Amino acid sequence: MFDFDMLGLNPALKAALDRMKFSQPTPIQAQAIPLAMDGHDIMGLAQTGTGKTLAFGLPLLDMLLAVPGKPAPITPKALILAPTRELVNQIADSLANMAQGTKLRIVTVVGGQSITKQMQALKRGCDVLVATPGRLIDLMERKAVILNQVGYLVLDEADQMLDMGFGQALQRIEPALGTPRQTMLFSATMSKPMEKIAATYLTNPRKVQVSQEGKAADSVEQSVHIIAESVKNEVLREVLNQDRDATTLVFVRTKFGTEKLMKALRSEGYNADSIHGNKSQSQRDRAIKAFRDGKTTILCATDVAARGIDIPEVARVINLNLPEQPDSYVHRIGRTGRAGRSGIAISLCSTTEVPLLRDIEKLMKMEIPVASGAELLRNLEPPKGAAPKKSGSGRRRFGGGGGGGKPDGAKRPHRGGGGRKFGSEGGKRTEGRKKSA
Repeated sequence: MFDFDMLGLNPALKAALDRMKFSQPTPIQAQAIPLAMDGHDIMGLAQTGTGKTLAFGLPLLDMLLAVPGKPAPITPKALILAPTRELVNQIADSLANMAQGTKLRIVTVVGGQSITKQMQALKRGCDVLVATPGRLIDLMERKAVILNQVGYLVLDEADQMLDMGFGQALQRIEPALGTPRQTMLFSATMSKPMEKIAATYLTNPRKVQVSQEGKAADSVEQSVHIIAESVKNEVLREVLNQDRDATTLVFVRTKFGTEKLMKALRSEGYNADSIHGNKSQSQRDRAIKAFRDGKTTILCATDVAARGIDIPEVARVINLNLPEQPDSYVHRIGRTGRAGRSGIAISLCSTTEVPLLRDIEKLMKMEIPVASGAELLRNLEPPKGAAPKKSGSGRRRFGGGGGGGKPDGAKRPHRGGGGRKFGSEGGKRTEGRKKSA
């Protein structure tokens, strides 16, 4: 195992590591950083909370510091793509801390904020552009950004970008990038579509993997309650009342259900807020900051937040609804048990959601301990020797306190008439030039 002193980093980066009290790399950092600094393309398989930002950010910043001269207007040297606004801001903040006191300039472009201000920031030049695909497409079409000088590319949480409908956006961005370039792609899963993305963007990549695909962190204690749909809200309150001061993320399937739950909790005296795709960027930022600072103890969220919140002190994750995609469960519970801490993940599973539970357990190759409702679960299982029912996990299920409507971030049907056809963060369709996701 090496430490950061062995890397021969730029002194400014070494000083930043010392200031942030980072001495020993995490497993993903230990594998990825030396390969990246040698110039290899990287295919990284790692869950959230494993230190990926530093794994790609440290070698990226070190290489950029070695490039002389100031950045040209609207022509970034490096591009980092991430699926959500929260993750873009999180990455940019981390890089800014690392680059403090250096010449490097980092710019973010996301939906929900003034595109005019973002265009002005790009005109002043930037070394690193951190962006969501939808807003980047808008800027490309306005000729407000030129990508042919991008020598370093990072695709973070690439599998979620595909899940959120950004596949077409990536296809449009790739031809505009500079060549040759070094590319680092990080994903929690490696599906067939992901393999195609990797083949398109990467050249002879080195693969690094720090945990079994679909495996949750060992620091998270998981349990599930098998209950009737009608008592979910009651059981949720019982769980919350076990420790009302514990920082808690409650995941709900839909935007409507998330907001409804937050308002109900507030009316009952709980210190709650919400984050979902119908919130403006400023509202989402304020909610996350209040949660991070401890001013809010309960944050109700959709899956839009599952990979965009890096708050080490989250004590509990509660799934009011099980997600339709098994991967999303792993990312949800990955919001707790971070940075060496332990965490608790509690799922409230209705009888109609049991097939989703089985899909999750199949992915993780483990059974989640049943905290209550074991007898009810046994009654739901097919008799021994009987053919199991298909889970039908692709079908929509909108019950369980989630309200009606589509899951936040779900892909919408493409409209005709030449409108934009790219999904966007928060589940909103990327709209025209005046207002984009």
